[in-house]
Amino acid sequence: MPKLSVEVAHTLGRQEAIRRLDGQLGRARAAASDLQTEWHDNVLSFHAEALGAKIAGSVTVEDSAVRVAVDLPLVAMMIKGLIAERVRQELSGVLGENATPI
Repeated sequence: MPKLSVEVAHTLGRQEAIRRLDGQLGRARAAASDLQTEWHDNVLSFHAEALGAKIAGSVTVEDSAVRVAVDLPLVAMMIKGLIAERVRQELSGVLGENATPI
């Protein structure tokens, strides 16, 4: 499967970034059917189904950056750039005004 990688810098520190991201999981569950998530320390693993396609990936939260890695289905490759930009926008919104794409 093709990979999508997005990284956004932040100034929140690891614990606050995790807290904010964890608070947004409810919204994500409403957008994707069958979203399953699990935190392992500072890494959130997820599996979901959206528009009939299975999606899996991880969100790694560091002290000054958040990295998202997603295995995209082939059908999503045509809009990979749009997906990446949307992920950056969402992360920046959750992480605050000092978040910047890397």
